[in-house]
Amino acid sequence: MRETTHFDAIVVGSGISGGWAAKELTEHGLKTLVLEAGGPVDPNHDFVEHVQPWEMHFRGLGDRKLLEADYPVQRDCYACDEMGHKFFVKDAENPYTNPQDAPFKWFRGRHVGGRSITWGRQVYRWSDLDFTANAKDGHGNDWPIRYADIAPWYSHVERFIGITGAHEGLSQLPDGEFLPPMQMTCVEQDARPKILKAFGGERVMTIGRAAILTKNLNGRLACHYCGPCERGCVTHSYFNSLGSTLPAARKTGNLTLRPNSVVAEVVYDAKRGRARGVRVIDAVTMENTEYTARVVFLCASAIESVRLLLNSKSARFPDGLANSSGTLGKYVMDHHYGSGASGTVPGFTDKRTTGHRPNGIYIARFRNVKSEHPDFLRGYGMQGGSSRNGWGRGSSMPGYGAAFKQSLIDDLGPWGLSASGWGETLPNEANTITLDPAVKDKWGIPAAHLDVRWRENERAMDKDMMTAMAEMLDAAGCTNIRQHGSNNPPGHCIHEMGGARMSRTAKDGVVNKWNQAWDLKNLFLTDGACMASSGCQNPSITYMALTARAAAHAVAAMKRGEV
Repeated sequence: MRETTHFDAIVVGSGISGGWAAKELTEHGLKTLVLEAGGPVDPNHDFVEHVQPWEMHFRGLGDRKLLEADYPVQRDCYACDEMGHKFFVKDAENPYTNPQDAPFKWFRGRHVGGRSITWGRQVYRWSDLDFTANAKDGHGNDWPIRYADIAPWYSHVERFIGITGAHEGLSQLPDGEFLPPMQMTCVEQDARPKILKAFGGERVMTIGRAAILTKNLNGRLACHYCGPCERGCVTHSYFNSLGSTLPAARKTGNLTLRPNSVVAEVVYDAKRGRARGVRVIDAVTMENTEYTARVVFLCASAIESVRLLLNSKSARFPDGLANSSGTLGKYVMDHHYGSGASGTVPGFTDKRTTGHRPNGIYIARFRNVKSEHPDFLRGYGMQGGSSRNGWGRGSSMPGYGAAFKQSLIDDLGPWGLSASGWGETLPNEANTITLDPAVKDKWGIPAAHLDVRWRENERAMDKDMMTAMAEMLDAAGCTNIRQHGSNNPPGHCIHEMGGARMSRTAKDGVVNKWNQAWDLKNLFLTDGACMASSGCQNPSITYMALTARAAAHAVAAMKRGEV
């Protein structure tokens, strides 16, 4: 039987953005092909969150030789461990380069579901403080949208995926469509009002807003607090495309999912001035196939989508497809994170936690909200939590047997409270993605060259994260307060953004307010590449909302005959 190669829509990538594109396009009636560079994932077999350390060959500590040989970059991500490395690429097959003086960590997952399997699940809406920041301080270009444009789509996404969170009424962190919030620990509940009082209500500690169910929804079960979400979730209690958007797309009968399909270029139709489709290399056989469609959605991740456009050259676009503005590959961002403080909490030694809450606390942005900070622009949110020095301490203590194990349960250490900042990075033209002229991946596609650096504003913000968190811990009554800095390089936060930014005019960016390429009406980019600034919030829910919004626009434009 001959394979179908023409579709109404092609979606490149099957992760957070790609899954949403697939769901929305198929539900609108479009025959949709989803292309995934990696192989299939079977949750019943590949999700291993319930495997215990004593069931692992290396007791959860990992196969050091394997990780060093195949995952020298990926192993720096906490989720790339003895059980989780299957959800990461092999670095030798998927190289990238960076200047020696500009380290970059690119953590990648090529498989059906992409990084939606291993993501941190924190979701925070943007506000107009974020959408207007570029215009106000002159860094980057003005966003062509505002909060009112995307707010209904945030709600659309939240109702489907399920978000646990508490309403706080903050202008800089809009409330959403929340399921019941997870419970704060006794320590966190005690610290919250003390911090509010000490700082005039400006520093708000709340429970994290997370894409994790606290009650059953759409056939998915509420979280049972087992712990290692980054290894998968057989109950689909946290959102990933495998358990939510892709099944919804499949239910329509309009989905064709093709794993092991490495997209090498978007094919340009010069006569019609549009994307004809994509050229795909079979990851196993190395055979080339061209798939065509009326619309193409790039959802491969910020770096991959930009890399793909840079590699899609023609006489019309010698510097990369959809690059008449010359901005493709520029203004790349990530969140700088990890600087903060920790302290010891007196008392509460008769209290302990049960289960493993897959969430923490969040301190909403408070810098440059009501007044200007003298040392830096923009701001940061903080993430952390509290715990007691518990069972895990046994790995570094002498002892064995039943009595030893019982002592680990009974003789817990004191409570600790800590948090670190996630900071906004200013858009900078010099932060770039280009193609390496010499290095290619396993499939012969030029590797990405990443030149992204922290600059003065980010470094000044990092210092403030430490002192501000120490102040809050002191206000909460903590002792033994310790500040900690961070040397995490760009990329390490796994929040890559930019490179094909949204803009008000064709000369200033790659896509318009509908995530539609200015130069090709039937090409849409809805992953992190489209971001014109980074905010300080975890960005994935914004990608999802923008994707759903763009899909609705694309379908309407197709019906009008514009695409």
